[in-house]
Amino acid sequence: MKFGNFLFPESREPQQDAAVIEETLREARLSDELGLDAVWLAEHHFDGICAYVDPVSFAAALAAATRRAHIGFAVIQASLHHPIRLAEQLSLLDHISKGRLIVGLGHGTAYNIYDYQGYGIDPEEARERFEEIETVLLRAWTEAGFEHRGKFWNLKVPLLRPRPFSEPHPQVIRGASGEASMVELARRGRPFLMNVQSIEVTRRRFELYSETMRAAGYDEAAVARNIQRCWIWRNVFVAETDAEAARVAIPAFQAMQEQRARLRERIYAEQGVRLKAESRDASPARLDPRHALICGSPATVAAAFAEIERVGVGGVIAQFRLGPMPHETAVESLRLFMRAVAPRFARSAES
Repeated sequence: MKFGNFLFPESREPQQDAAVIEETLREARLSDELGLDAVWLAEHHFDGICAYVDPVSFAAALAAATRRAHIGFAVIQASLHHPIRLAEQLSLLDHISKGRLIVGLGHGTAYNIYDYQGYGIDPEEARERFEEIETVLLRAWTEAGFEHRGKFWNLKVPLLRPRPFSEPHPQVIRGASGEASMVELARRGRPFLMNVQSIEVTRRRFELYSETMRAAGYDEAAVARNIQRCWIWRNVFVAETDAEAARVAIPAFQAMQEQRARLRERIYAEQGVRLKAESRDASPARLDPRHALICGSPATVAAAFAEIERVGVGGVIAQFRLGPMPHETAVESLRLFMRAVAPRFARSAES
């Protein structure tokens, strides 16, 4: 089982942005030094729930500042990007990182309408744009020149430069927040990223994913290979004792969720529009610390991760800095996790 650090720092005021971005760079470098398998980046605009905003630009800084950790996107909101610009940027990042990219793609945000309005995109088009963008991305990376005629783009593309560092292209993985999208990916033999769910739902979905791949004709080796490339998200905090971990982590987790809820309600009051995806995203598991937050002493956290490992999950994307939690507090938790929890688990070399 692999471990990643989800760098998803909130910044509640514009005046805090510079400090939070600098702290996040330091956290990424430390994650690399401590031996985490990956650092993961999100994409959200205009509302401060993700201070660095643009994961593609931020990944360039991380690619230059780190040496061994993979750099993953959970996820790039593909519907907000031009497919050829994105293909070029990711190909360049693949070179700077020497093949350490994990290109996680999703169709768009479920947090607020700002992203779509600010980029002039109809949220009802997001899924179709996503499908077309991924098609163009893969063709740009693997073909010597092509023409594309689609619903959103008509393109005549020469040979893309630079060609990807990885052969035939960086690893591509999709976000799958719902069971139906996960099943479709299984039928197509593709790995997935899963948002926060209870351990029961996680277990059921991985069983269903494996069964669906087998039913689609994939052999056991292909199923096992894909499972190793799947990642799930959890919020994590480690302290010397269970009581200390609960004292720090639970209020920070609750404050993070309350801030996001306030933002959504403020945006709805301003706009009178609510994304359809918001109701799907606001799952009880994501909001419930019993399911979404693993916190406690090293022994307690290790026991929770052992249960995840028994499910057969390939990797855990662990968010250590929760909402308004100070950088130094999150770093102490991260260090303790890597010193006293991670060594208890066999680590896969493949990310």
